[in-house]
Amino acid sequence: MSFGLECKKVKRTGFNPTFLCGGFIAAIVPILNMAVRSENYLGLDASPVQILMNANWQMMSLLNILVVVAGACLMYHIEYTDNALQRMCTLPIGESRLFFGKAALLAVMSVVLLLIEAAGIAFCLYHWFELSLDVWPELMKNFGYALLLIFPAATGSLMIASACKNMWVSLGIGVICVFAATMMPTKNFALSLFPFALPFQMFAGATENTVRNYIVAAVIEILIIGFAEVLLLKVRRAFE
Repeated sequence: MSFGLECKKVKRTGFNPTFLCGGFIAAIVPILNMAVRSENYLGLDASPVQILMNANWQMMSLLNILVVVAGACLMYHIEYTDNALQRMCTLPIGESRLFFGKAALLAVMSVVLLLIEAAGIAFCLYHWFELSLDVWPELMKNFGYALLLIFPAATGSLMIASACKNMWVSLGIGVICVFAATMMPTKNFALSLFPFALPFQMFAGATENTVRNYIVAAVIEILIIGFAEVLLLKVRRAFE
C-alpha cells in the first residue's frame, strides 16, 4: 500500500523524468568516450566490460548519486509542502512505513537508472568490441553489484531529507557528501565504506574477497540507516 501511495505522490512531480534523464545522460558517457577515443581502449589487455567500466564508471556513478540525492530530496519536499506530512501522520500509517515505501520506490528507480546505463555499455560492447558469450553475464554482475552499492547512499539521502524540512538544506548536505566522497581515495577500504563513496567501487577487476567485503558492508549500512531512521522518527515525535 505504501509503495503504491508513493508512486501516486510523485506522479505529478519531476521525480520520474529526473531518473530517466539522468540514466540517459550517464548512458551517453561511454558512447561518447568510445566515439571520440576508441583507439585508446581497443588495444588494452582486459575484458571489454572491464575496459569500459574502468574508463567511464567514475563519471557514471557520480551522475547516479547526484540523481539519487535529488530524487530523495524531492520525495520529502512534497511531504513537507503545506504540512502534508503532518496530515499523513493523522492517518493509521506509521512514519517509518512512509520512509520504507519511499526507499522501495527509490530502489525501483535506481534499477531503471542502471538498466538504461547497462544498455549504453551493451551498445559499446556490440559496436566496438568482439564479443563472447562471457560478456553478458559479466555485464549483469557489474550492474547488479552497482545496484547494491548505491542502496546505502539512497537510504542515507532519504534519511537526511526526512530530517530537513527545507529541501535546499537536505540537497546541500547530500551534494557536500557526494563531493566529499569523490575526494576520498577509492583504494582505502575504511574511507570507501562511506555510504556516498561505495557506488564508486567496481566489480570489474576486483578480487572475490574485496567484492564480498563491500557486499557485506553495504548490507550492514542499509540496516544501520534503516534503524537510525526509525529511531530518529521516534525521537522527533517525542519532542513535537
